[in-house]
Amino acid sequence: MFMRELQAWAKHEKTVELKEMLRYNFFHYDGKGQVPSQIHSYLSNSFKELRNLDKEDPALVAKAQDRWYVPDPGKQIDLEKLRERALRAEFDGYKQSKERKIKVFRAEAVRVGFKAAYDVQDYQTIVAVAAKLPDAVVMEDDKLVMYLDVARTRLGVD
Repeated sequence: MFMRELQAWAKHEKTVELKEMLRYNFFHYDGKGQVPSQIHSYLSNSFKELRNLDKEDPALVAKAQDRWYVPDPGKQIDLEKLRERALRAEFDGYKQSKERKIKVFRAEAVRVGFKAAYDVQDYQTIVAVAAKLPDAVVMEDDKLVMYLDVARTRLGVD
């Protein structure tokens, strides 16, 4: 299913490994500490022998190890911050790139980078990175166009 979705991505979009997507959107239990409640409830409901066990029981820990789970909504903010930080790091790579035109990139990373540059009023970065991207791609994305138009207006560039 992931491979089918991957084929539908735009040609300019940088591909992302499934493991990387999991790391940004879910948590991984490595077997250390208590079994998270999400995994505990799943295993308790699915396996009779694991019912009514303590979250630190060795049998439960062994079965829960190396499982991915949906984060607690209360911790979603932390997960988003982690994801945004990774996207900004990728954007910094585009910003420092010596290439005249960047052909393969993640539009999501560019959006996050443009927003961060806009927030600190670094309009020159927005204009410089946009110049490295294909014009057609920038013009198709409403958010990128908005950030670019504001940056050009504030810099007095046409």
